[in-house]
Amino acid sequence: ISTLSLHDALPICLGANLGDRRATLRSAILALQLQGEVQAVSALYECAPLGPAQPDYLNAAVLLDSALAPGQLLTQLLAIERAHGRERKERWGVRTLDLDLLFSPALQLDDADLTLPHPELTRRAFALTPLLDVVAEARDPHSGARYADLLQALGGQGVRRVETCAAWDPRPVGARAPGRAE
Repeated sequence: ISTLSLHDALPICLGANLGDRRATLRSAILALQLQGEVQAVSALYECAPLGPAQPDYLNAAVLLDSALAPGQLLTQLLAIERAHGRERKERWGVRTLDLDLLFSPALQLDDADLTLPHPELTRRAFALTPLLDVVAEARDPHSGARYADLLQALGGQGVRRVETCAAWDPRPVGARAPGRAE
């Protein structure tokens, strides 16, 4: 297992399908800024949920540069979820907010609390699509495959772009360094 530099930014996927989804995701980005520097924000995407019948999800990704170790950051992500009303009742159930660490080019983890890269990332267009907005050349650390190629093989899975980064990013204009989603 490699060590993670304090300066390695980590992509985080955001999702919500209850309440004012857009406002929740905007609020979550502002909360993430308290954990480090949000370097980039993806466009906003909508897709059908996995699992039981429920409302569609809005999804996005951010690139967060944080001094926190991945396990510490995960603890903070869970706290942000709870602050936004997240209750863990059923697998793939409805969510006011879902925050997932996606991968690190410098670190692979597989422990009880955190797996990097996210174990389902290569099969989920709703995570890969916004990820590529903030880290366009991202590669799977296990196989070396480009995530863009893996996404293309998935065929999109019904992921629809609904807003550009500029239209929904809650950060002050001077703090923005958008990815390719503009």
